[in-house]
Amino acid sequence: MPGERTEPSARHGSARRGGWRVLVVEADPLAAERLVQGLRRHGHDAVRVDTGGKALRAYRSADMVLLDLDLPDLDGLEVCREIRTAGDTPLIAVTARGTELDRVLGLQSGADDYLVKPYGFLELIARMEAVMRRVRPRPAVARPISLGALRIAPGCREVSVHGRPVELTRKEYDLLHLLASQPDAVVSRVQIERQVWGNAEVSRSRTIDTHVNSLRNKLGSGTWIVTVRGVGFRFGHG
Repeated sequence: MPGERTEPSARHGSARRGGWRVLVVEADPLAAERLVQGLRRHGHDAVRVDTGGKALRAYRSADMVLLDLDLPDLDGLEVCREIRTAGDTPLIAVTARGTELDRVLGLQSGADDYLVKPYGFLELIARMEAVMRRVRPRPAVARPISLGALRIAPGCREVSVHGRPVELTRKEYDLLHLLASQPDAVVSRVQIERQVWGNAEVSRSRTIDTHVNSLRNKLGSGTWIVTVRGVGFRFGHG
């Protein structure tokens, strides 16, 4: 197969215990079918699309995206950028583009990892698990946070206001928890970038503002998060 060097094995225990919904974006039908079947044998719910346009319509329902950069309608880097701009869906570029510049561009476009064809299937599985450990770590044991009507339960990553559950994305939760865990402090944008997105080298000002606005809407009040102009944000009171 163009993408794999080894036949997948069904002995990968951690994948068997908890599969993910994996979107395979691959134009080559044979390569895609082999990859989808291998992922399914490892306990994952894998589906395939063959264009960038279909990927942009389907990725929101996936836990992870495996993206070939050579697509018939859109450049894979653009697809990668659009997925990353819209949210934090884990994404691995799986492609024949193997130069150092290709890798740099792929990672700068938002890929969480970059794997060059041909690759070993077990290496792909290991990289998928490594990415998922980074982006969806097990929650640390911590005491609940109660601030007025807001309650945050870190152990299960649950948030409620006046007893009403609030559904948040992973990044929204991480941002809220960061602010609420130090309610008397102003948290700078640089600190938010480092602690929530893990990178302060690339400006995420628009992304941060988008998440703050979404949090305010979901919490039901704009006063839960206060903007400190020119610095960052602090926790307020609803």
